[in-house]
Amino acid sequence: MTGSARPGRDRRAVFLPPPPGSPRVSGAPRSTAVVGGGIAGLAAATALAERGVDVVLYEREAYLGGRVGGWPVELYDGTTATMSRGFHAFFRQYYNLRSLLSRTDTHLGRLTGLPDYPLRHSGGLHDSFRRVPRTPPLSALGFAALSPSFRPRDLIRMNPAAALPLLDVRVPQVYQQLDGVSAHDLLASLRFPQAARHLAFEVFSRSFFADPRQLSAAEMVLMFHIYFLGSAEGLLFDVPRDPFPTALWEPLRTHLGRHGATVRTATPVERVAPTADGAFTVVTDRREKRHDTVVLALDTPGLRTLVARSPQLGDAAWRECIGRLRSAPPFLVSRLWLDRPVAAGRPGFLGTAGYGSLDNVSVLERWEGEAARWASRTGGSVVELHGYALPEDADREAETDRLIRQLRRVYPETREAKILDVRHEWRQDCPLFPVGGYGDRPAVHTPHSGLVLAGDLVRTDLPVALMERAATSGFLAANALLTAWGVRGHPLWTVPDRGRNRLLRALAGDRIRPGVR
Repeated sequence: MTGSARPGRDRRAVFLPPPPGSPRVSGAPRSTAVVGGGIAGLAAATALAERGVDVVLYEREAYLGGRVGGWPVELYDGTTATMSRGFHAFFRQYYNLRSLLSRTDTHLGRLTGLPDYPLRHSGGLHDSFRRVPRTPPLSALGFAALSPSFRPRDLIRMNPAAALPLLDVRVPQVYQQLDGVSAHDLLASLRFPQAARHLAFEVFSRSFFADPRQLSAAEMVLMFHIYFLGSAEGLLFDVPRDPFPTALWEPLRTHLGRHGATVRTATPVERVAPTADGAFTVVTDRREKRHDTVVLALDTPGLRTLVARSPQLGDAAWRECIGRLRSAPPFLVSRLWLDRPVAAGRPGFLGTAGYGSLDNVSVLERWEGEAARWASRTGGSVVELHGYALPEDADREAETDRLIRQLRRVYPETREAKILDVRHEWRQDCPLFPVGGYGDRPAVHTPHSGLVLAGDLVRTDLPVALMERAATSGFLAANALLTAWGVRGHPLWTVPDRGRNRLLRALAGDRIRPGVR
């Protein structure tokens, strides 16, 4: 997956060849500090180290993976389990993330596919992507035909003109067209049946941990393109067979070590200062170290804080741009160790709508080895609950109680279950992509030629989102530095960057995109 071989089943996936250059750094050694050990930082560090750059990766936490990391916790019985910030779906169109993981797992055998992506509304409607065709436009037609949330009279009432932007998504033009509209208002303009809006669309907007009223419609439409009308990979996905550290990040740490990189976890960076000769000094609480270049691969609060502490970085306009970045509303992940199993037919993952703040339920022993061993030993279940886009002033105890009450509505057999142990993670560090905010997002390049940014908050002008945007931006940041040194970069793949069906593109045409080709 690291070359030009097609990475999935989609014959129209787009290959982005690497910038040309020598195969490795030659002559004077080159050094890079990568600040942040999440997906973006790991991608950048890997891409640079593989080309012979002397890489030091700094991560404030004791573990790698960032928002997809994991750490040990002691359970009620003295045993150890791995806690995380919750379920993540590794979709088949995450080409660059999967390329990163293939460095240590050539055939991605540490991932396993879940058989379905089921969605359930409290009103009784159920949707599934298991039998939906994967190739557009049959994917959308098949979903509408199979879904109980679409009725013939509802389809007649829809507004086809408002749906035209979905038919020919182009990047980055979609932001020019729809960034000034909220996801909520766009959905309302489509006149979709209410249940279909919940089950077919808001699942995308809430993946950004944001209320649809706050989220740019361009981001939601881009998601619809990536997963539905623009890609033939479908909406089914893979999950790691073991906790994130074991399955993903510790093998990658070993890979980095083999390429000469140094990984310093539990080492927060306090500030970064440019030097008179174009290099940078990276300051931690333990030491100062000079590096030729720097990759800042931080979450939104981390980037804002570090730039505020580094007054010599960038120019005024860039610093103001970073200062305006905002985080999405808080979210809650609750993991419960129950004394009895959930019903045998419960899926590994279930998306929910209409259950208050509960957005999905996972039954971890369905796929994760550690949870399966605990469930086998105790006869119980490990269940995880997600609540996205919670109020800023929400009462944490009340919200955790509310999620558990909703679980008992969704899976009534849990009403009699005793909670043997529980962990709650309340976080607010995902980027917010607000209405009208696209022009204010930072790009990979900065006012310093040797300083680049990476992360899912970074503007890439490519059809990528979420974990795939993080991985892609990491490779783009590394390629920018490698190109400046005359070293060949790394290839990338994306889903098509425009609507894939010629007839649908013609239907959309200039009526929604005047002057844009």
